[in-house]
Amino acid sequence: MAKAYDVPADLLIGKLSETLKNEDIVQPSWIPFVKTGAHAVKPPQQSDWYYTRCASLLRKIYLHGPIGINDLRSMYGGTKPVGYGGAHHRDAGGAIIRTAVHSLEKLGYLDKVEGKGRTISHEGMKKLDRLSTEILNELIVKNPNLKKYS
Repeated sequence: MAKAYDVPADLLIGKLSETLKNEDIVQPSWIPFVKTGAHAVKPPQQSDWYYTRCASLLRKIYLHGPIGINDLRSMYGGTKPVGYGGAHHRDAGGAIIRTAVHSLEKLGYLDKVEGKGRTISHEGMKKLDRLSTEILNELIVKNPNLKKYS
């Protein structure tokens, strides 16, 4: 069985966001109006960007967990130019990450570890591993040399 480490991140996040759309994740009403952080100039242009962020968070917690909200804000942040000087790092918005994490917890994909942050649950790990195996099988059909990784 393939793990999330074995497949490209963009394929896994894309497929996972499509499956999360069909589940019980409700976008907050303020999602069309917010930027992703102080470093962003405009809000995201895709209408379903919230599901992509949820999928990306689930993968990142799978790889780096247990991890806290502030660490995730730092990871999803970016740089913002300040006057004539160089750019400085700005953290991402916390409300987006917090509501996405709460939604994933409600589905049972994440668990809270007191004092350390969030970690992936058994159900979340099963879901990501199943999707990774499907993606790897699709890639093996295109390139048979990848068979050794399954």
